[in-house]
Amino acid sequence: MNPEVSVIILAYNTGKYIAQAIDSALRQTEKNIEVIVVDDGSTDNTLEIVKSFNDKRLKVFFNQQNLGQNFCTNLAIKEAQGNWITRLDSDDWYAVDRLEKLLNIAYSQKVDMIADDIYFIQDGKAVPWSTLLIQSKFKIKDNIKVTPTTFIEKDLPGMWGLPLGLTKPLIKKYFIVKNKIQNNENILIGGDFWLYLTCLAHGANFLLVPKPYYFYRSRNGSQVKQSKIKRIEAYSQATEYYLNQDYIKNNLQLLTALQKRLALIDKTRPYFQVVDSLKQADYLKALEKMIANPYFFCHLTTQLPRIIRRRLSLYFNKISIN
Repeated sequence: MNPEVSVIILAYNTGKYIAQAIDSALRQTEKNIEVIVVDDGSTDNTLEIVKSFNDKRLKVFFNQQNLGQNFCTNLAIKEAQGNWITRLDSDDWYAVDRLEKLLNIAYSQKVDMIADDIYFIQDGKAVPWSTLLIQSKFKIKDNIKVTPTTFIEKDLPGMWGLPLGLTKPLIKKYFIVKNKIQNNENILIGGDFWLYLTCLAHGANFLLVPKPYYFYRSRNGSQVKQSKIKRIEAYSQATEYYLNQDYIKNNLQLLTALQKRLALIDKTRPYFQVVDSLKQADYLKALEKMIANPYFFCHLTTQLPRIIRRRLSLYFNKISIN
């Protein structure tokens, strides 16, 4: 009998955290699962910790060199035997009943993809400071269907919105196989976003559940903490690639939404050039960028309330875990 769910964990130098991630998957109330760990050439003790687990449901793959998230995702999906696949970052963890809760809804609603809200928690803290939906200001009480255009329009780098690319949905393995979906291994950032969008573009029925069962750890050194301008440039290149795919070009709504996304990315580039210069204490370069790009001040006025609210939430908010 096939596992119900294949939990995919991609790891690179997360020896400090990965035991908690694996343990949270293996302790799920839904026992019929497999956990696939792909170590992408770690140089710390990550692989040693992974191999210390004695559970037949755990499968381990190791790359001799770092080959990137999309390569590892494609490998894990190919090896997965579960009816559903889902991701778990190697420094995050699940609530103990996450898979059971989402599977029950997925089968009752007959969907191809199902995601939950996310708890945000700082590294070293015991209590989450917010959730994805709270930070996005989307007040959702009931399960909602996510359309391809909504997915794009609400997930714009550097803008207000609802970045569903951060979620870790359960996806039917059969749907991925049937539509021959895989990640472009030359795209080095935002792999989850493009995987989900490709599924949606092929007709996946995607449901969002407004309850958090996933714990997202914010820490120094994680990919999302890296240079904003490098991430913006990578998003721009990826968007241009997908604009040239037939399943996008043949869908006017998707094509228009992605073109709008690319235009907004281009407009936000000056803002993040200044931000990166300030973070590097290169104040002269930051000033030059401000003067050369008046749009910086326009974008700053839209970002400032978000930054202030996020900082206040980070230090003063505490979210109860149900």
